[in-house]
Amino acid sequence: MSRPARPRRRSGSPVLSRRQALRQGSAVALLLAGLGLGPAALAYNAAAFDAHSLAPAYRALGLPMPQAAREVSLTAPDIAENGASVLLGLATTLPGVRQMLLLVDKNPAVLAAAFQMSDSVENSFSMRVKLAQSTDVYAVAVLADGRCLFARREVRVTLGGCG
Repeated sequence: MSRPARPRRRSGSPVLSRRQALRQGSAVALLLAGLGLGPAALAYNAAAFDAHSLAPAYRALGLPMPQAAREVSLTAPDIAENGASVLLGLATTLPGVRQMLLLVDKNPAVLAAAFQMSDSVENSFSMRVKLAQSTDVYAVAVLADGRCLFARREVRVTLGGCG
């Protein structure tokens, strides 16, 4: 049997060897890691997202129990006709917010969302969340000084709109 012919290089179109491709890929990965855009930046706290109640979620995140505050707001309907898609909004007017969390008390996974904040990010988010049943929803702001402040709202989930 004869070997298949190697493709010929066209003039002006470089062909990378495997070694060159690996070297260039490694250089790009190191550059992204140096900028904070590598796999470490995409990591999340699995223990916090796997928590089934509020206290273990706060412990997994290394946070103290939060205190109620008017500066943190949570927008949620009083009654959600469809628990599969409930529009929630969280915001704060506080300066120096390091992280914002959305927690749903009676959901299988209590931590619904976690946002890392900086001065260039507006402290206001809205999203749709699945609620398993009627429950309390919490918006938590973690400040740079370590304090945790929250707003709470009870959302009643009905089946087909018959409460």
